[in-house]
Amino acid sequence: MAGPDDIVEYDPATEFPGVIGRTLDESSPAWPAPKRAPQGTPNVIVMLWDDVGFGQFSAFGGLCDTPTLDRIADRGLRYANFHTTALCTPTRGALLTGRNHHSLGLSAITETSLGYPAHNCFVGHEHGFVSEMLLEHGYNTFAVGKWHLTPPTETTTAGPFHRWPLGRGFERFYGFMPGSTDQWFPDLTYDNHPVSPPATPEQGYHLNIDLADHAIQFIKDAHVHAPDKPFFIYYAPGAGHSPHQV
Repeated sequence: MAGPDDIVEYDPATEFPGVIGRTLDESSPAWPAPKRAPQGTPNVIVMLWDDVGFGQFSAFGGLCDTPTLDRIADRGLRYANFHTTALCTPTRGALLTGRNHHSLGLSAITETSLGYPAHNCFVGHEHGFVSEMLLEHGYNTFAVGKWHLTPPTETTTAGPFHRWPLGRGFERFYGFMPGSTDQWFPDLTYDNHPVSPPATPEQGYHLNIDLADHAIQFIKDAHVHAPDKPFFIYYAPGAGHSPHQV
């Protein structure tokens, strides 16, 4: 019986290299090669904290003790020259595409969508998301937390879904679609459908814990079947933003 090392793969854009004979014994198979990231490709985690300045974290000298972020910062580089747009939707769009928010149609938050080119909040697919780029290069891609990049007219279960996370290069999503939600009674979306919180505040539920659990689960689900496959996770908690629930 043939093992994994005996499998013949080929570029789907090239001619089939196998043999198609009159019988199975006279034939030899080959499969289109899937996109694979090069060996040693790193995992990527992007965390976006609404209404929390980078100078507030202890990793940047702030008074909020963030020991886990401190450990990550101590092992890498610290950048302090990213310019936010002072609003959540435009900053998200610029961060995920690398483009100016006005060119994306995201002059303000999605709820203030206006019928003018830079202000309609309808991000076109000519503006590629980093998730779409990495997916094409062999990454698993996950979005967890706040999205806030879909115009309000497209956020119902009637869709269209092409500006939801799964329509913009993310394979899995767990979080909330609008700009804010209650941290104890959140309006949750799982992939492309609404779900109820898995527990109540009396049972210890808080959205931050729920988001972390799902981020870990997404990574585990993929790692079990493809331990060498890198992942990109966009992680955007809701705490720190309105409704400012201390």
